[in-house]
Amino acid sequence: MNRRKFFKLTGTFTSGTLIIPSFLHAFANQNEFSLYENSVIFIQLNGGNDGLNTFIPFDNPLYYNLRPNISIAKDLILGKNNGMGFHPALNNFAKIQDAGELSIIQNVGYPEPNRSHFRSQEIWQTATSSNEYNDKGWLGRYLDSHYLEHHPTGGINLDTIDNLALKGIEPNTITIKDPSRFRGKNNSENNQQLSDNPQLDFVRKIANSVMEGADEIQKALAKSKTETNYPKTNLGKNLEWIAKLIKGNLNSKIYYTSLGSFDTHDNQLALHQNKLSELNDAVYSLYSDLKQANLLPYISIVIFSEFGRRVKDNGNGTDHGTAAPMFIIGGNNQGKIIGTNPNLTDLDYGDLKFETDFRSVYASILEKRLHFDPKTIGIQNLSIKGLF
Repeated sequence: MNRRKFFKLTGTFTSGTLIIPSFLHAFANQNEFSLYENSVIFIQLNGGNDGLNTFIPFDNPLYYNLRPNISIAKDLILGKNNGMGFHPALNNFAKIQDAGELSIIQNVGYPEPNRSHFRSQEIWQTATSSNEYNDKGWLGRYLDSHYLEHHPTGGINLDTIDNLALKGIEPNTITIKDPSRFRGKNNSENNQQLSDNPQLDFVRKIANSVMEGADEIQKALAKSKTETNYPKTNLGKNLEWIAKLIKGNLNSKIYYTSLGSFDTHDNQLALHQNKLSELNDAVYSLYSDLKQANLLPYISIVIFSEFGRRVKDNGNGTDHGTAAPMFIIGGNNQGKIIGTNPNLTDLDYGDLKFETDFRSVYASILEKRLHFDPKTIGIQNLSIKGLF
């Protein structure tokens, strides 16, 4: 059996109960995770979030000239700072930045940008250039290097499908929709021994690992409780699960989830308002929960999209663009706005020119938060000064 196909079957769970024979019970000792060990939460905004209407250059008249149909009125913009401010739906983002716990990196992108959702997401998830391909994700490669042995809960992906960013040589991650229903269960098969068949032994090893991962997740949930009210949205539920697992002392370095429907070609004002409101409310609940538990210095929340939108509106929305802001919350970030305001006069065929390569952000996270050399996994970009 192909190793990757097998992991897709055994490592991805949506809600049901995992039933595994008793011969797969296991022995591997996992490294203890400490509440004071750094970890990173990634929130991927799928569809291409409009950065210019998220963190808005309200002081630039060209913003209103180029976007007569979808621009945000200046008097509605929040947290105004050096000509930039937040969409009115992001009132809690403005609060977090005012508290000095949110950094914004302006104009993030990469050379020779690709405007295909699938391909641009693939570039971000593998940390390769636009003309390179890799079937291993940048976080999967990190986890392969970080753990000396296979570690089933090195990364947790709260979703219904696997994420390429977490794919490595070893299946060090688990994809799951509802952690409360993710359990290992023995059946009547007993006293099964390793065989002379390497493929069968591999299957048993990986299935055993999944069992261990389920057990560790249940132990973490049993030790944790929710002390903050989360919104009853999909993202709110996912972030609540992540907070529970962190507070329950699960030994994971990476947590990953996503929020979709940012492809606002039409009816953008209403659609974008709704999506940013969902993001704002869920993220603020997570922020408040981790802060109340005194864990925010150890957890970095990273929010990004595969590309931004074009500068000029299309009449009722925006089409696929290039550069956009990234947001970093917690993790002892410096609470700065890094980079210059979007340049609306010097465009690349109607798109923003990127100023910061996204791999420099990755390098900063690996180096400053995870204490790992990014060059080990092929990221040559220098980290960003003043981010952490």
